[in-house]
Amino acid sequence: MKNQWTSYLYGVVKVNIEGRGTERFLNDCMRENIVIWKVKRSKNNSLSFFIRLQDVHALRSVVRKNECKCRFERRAGFPFLIRKSWKNSGFVLGLLAFLVVIFVLSNMIWGIKVEGASPETEHIIKKELSRIGVKTGKLQFFVDNPDDIQKSLTDNIEQITWVGVELMGTTYHLKVVEKNQPEEEELVSPRNIVAEKEAVIKKMFVEQGQPLTTLNEHVTKGQVLVSGLIGKEEDQKKVPAKAEIYGETWYKTTITIPLNTTFQVLTGDTKDKHFLQIGNFRIPIWGFGKNTYKTFEVEDDVYHLKFLNFTLPIAYANETYLEKEEVTRKYTVEQAKEAALDRGRKDIEGNLDDKEKVTGEKVLHQTNENGKVRLTVLYQAIENIVKTTPIVQGD
Repeated sequence: MKNQWTSYLYGVVKVNIEGRGTERFLNDCMRENIVIWKVKRSKNNSLSFFIRLQDVHALRSVVRKNECKCRFERRAGFPFLIRKSWKNSGFVLGLLAFLVVIFVLSNMIWGIKVEGASPETEHIIKKELSRIGVKTGKLQFFVDNPDDIQKSLTDNIEQITWVGVELMGTTYHLKVVEKNQPEEEELVSPRNIVAEKEAVIKKMFVEQGQPLTTLNEHVTKGQVLVSGLIGKEEDQKKVPAKAEIYGETWYKTTITIPLNTTFQVLTGDTKDKHFLQIGNFRIPIWGFGKNTYKTFEVEDDVYHLKFLNFTLPIAYANETYLEKEEVTRKYTVEQAKEAALDRGRKDIEGNLDDKEKVTGEKVLHQTNENGKVRLTVLYQAIENIVKTTPIVQGD
């Protein structure tokens, strides 16, 4: 018989018949569409077989037509298990309550460990975690995923440069890299300070060494700005030159901006679908209906269920459909020029430090062809031009 296991969900009965015409009895069962399987003959010429619980009523009508004696030997399956469980309902309810409690406790947050942060920064991190709902005793289903937690901490806490968030069992582990870590004092050998690039000196502070240039002086790449040799020629001493020197530098770049640009943006309209995921198979539980968005992107969040230290193959999945629409941005020639200058400025500032900045720009050449504005621009910037070179024998 096919699908014997599914029959156990609805209940099965083992039947024993004995007497005259047992074969005819089986044929009558077949005519009445009674499904039988595991037919066996015993030593006393009786037959035993299994039938579905739903066929018991039809079997009784077959018994009345035959001279065989029939008795039910065994009952099995889910309905009989439920009936037995109901007699011991206290034990069953207690077992179910125990499993539910263990399941809930396995999916709660029981610890938050922060590594690599000072006590002050750790306090700020735990305060921010509490604000976004990550705290001991809360169910993991109602907490953001580790990537979102990491982004929130990085965006809202100035004291950290990077934080890694990992959920291991019921504990969140955070590895933190703080800003402005105190640098260990280096042991440096005697050296000169030279210009890293061509520039005009705009700011200069020499802490150690002999300055060889002045403010507003034009210097070339590799030119010595501060010497590590101090004292008179007959009694010179070698020291590691140390200075802070900023100069005006120049960057020549070409930027092209189209007058008409088509791109896709989110409209803000969303649709959620909720699933019970078993392995790779998903059963929809909420948010039925076909997605009607023409263009969209999907965010898929999966929350796996846990039991003790095990991750179950059952999960809750949430698919969020974000509607997108196509937008055409149109620039005038003047607007495109401003956008090109702004893009070029931001590209250069992206390679500068906090103390460095772009101070001006000059358009060297401009063309308007094929619906595009093309600019050649010379940008002026103030940046650190210090580069150190060791003092070798004979300098």
